Amino acid sequence: MMNFIVKTIANAVALAVAIWLFQDITLTGESTGKKTVTLILVALLFGLVNVIVKPLVKLLTLPLFILTLGLITLVINALMLLLTSYLADTLDLDFHVDGFWTAVGGALVISIVSWAMNVALPDGD
Repeated sequence: MMNFIVKTIANAVALAVAIWLFQDITLTGESTGKKTVTLILVALLFGLVNVIVKPLVKLLTLPLFILTLGLITLVINALMLLLTSYLADTLDLDFHVDGFWTAVGGALVISIVSWAMNVALPDGD
């Protein structure tokens, strides 16, 4: 359970950094409290997308992994971010990613920050 909480916090911080760095990744809301709750819900949604959809996409694109020496991972991460944006819009969460290249940059930032947060925070195992 502690591992799940740590990973959700790491995702939330990584998403917050991406929102701060890219003007086309937006999180809107009336108050700071509503934005915080929305950010945590989007982090949970992003975690679910990465757990459920990403392994299937990686399996289906295995030849591209070999061909690009793993660089396709950045594109897959961007697509997972765009899928999260679409699902957040469907669930009436105020989170939006505007454009593929913004998603690529956001995915790169999220990957780096999430890795750093997972290294810095204990996972409780």
